[in-house]
Amino acid sequence: MHKRLAIVLFTMVATSFVVAACGGGTAPTPAPPADKLGEIVERGRLIISTDLDYPPQSELKPGASRATNTQCASTEYTASELTGFDVDVAVEIAKRLGVEPCFVTAPWTQITGGSWGDHWDISVGSMAITPERTEVLYFTQPYYTTPAALFVHKDNTTFTQPEQLSGKKIGVCAGYTYEYFLDGSLLIPGQTIDFMIKDAIIIGYDTEIPSLEDLAVGDGLQLDAVLTGVPLGQSMITDGLAIKQLDGPVFTEYLAVAVDRSSSKDPIALTQEITEIIKHMHQDGTLLRLSQTYYGDDFTTAASQFDIQALTQLP
Repeated sequence: MHKRLAIVLFTMVATSFVVAACGGGTAPTPAPPADKLGEIVERGRLIISTDLDYPPQSELKPGASRATNTQCASTEYTASELTGFDVDVAVEIAKRLGVEPCFVTAPWTQITGGSWGDHWDISVGSMAITPERTEVLYFTQPYYTTPAALFVHKDNTTFTQPEQLSGKKIGVCAGYTYEYFLDGSLLIPGQTIDFMIKDAIIIGYDTEIPSLEDLAVGDGLQLDAVLTGVPLGQSMITDGLAIKQLDGPVFTEYLAVAVDRSSSKDPIALTQEITEIIKHMHQDGTLLRLSQTYYGDDFTTAASQFDIQALTQLP
């Protein structure tokens, strides 16, 4: 158990004991926890926002049944109903907090926009750290990185370099960093970005998989290329989709757990505790093992070296 979490638990128990010992008779109901971490520990479950159709990061298990004896609400998914890299990371975080993981879904723009209204505690959804998002969200130590690359139809011989896609139709997930790269507004801490594609015709999608499927049609009428993460694109190629990757990533993003700044309970201790958990998951090889399981590659080591203090996001 991490030191900070142990302090939270000890304080909750000690406070209850003192009230009972000093007051005599029936002890009053203890005051509710003052911060988000204490609230989660007392509740006994961690509510996590993620995506149900984003393999290999997160998806529903076909034919999976709901866990029995769960504390998850009827509107929440249990861990037994989901699978994926993000899901396993979230489950491990909950385990190390000593609580049950429960999952909910929400539109991506609502997650990245903050002001969650306490409908969930954290987002474990492959969210990239950007300066704009740190204005409304706290970020933990990144748990992995994603190189972003361009994909074209497997039979395409016209495009071999990113620059050749200037002015062409490129599919992206709307509101993601990929769209911001194409419009020239992307900022990533610690990186200097070369916006080598000019005046792209950006075609936005709610999720990335339909964009890759449209690209695989190969008629050139819908899309010339798709900009997305290498793990997802390579996973779709492995599944037989008729696309290929252009050489080299155009940028790399750091993906972290996000916590709402506007939570009704102070979220700083929770953010710090999960950062410590993720650091230990890097150190003990848990994240590397999960990356190799789902992606067949190491997308975690660079994330362990990210200087989270450089964000100066916490007071």
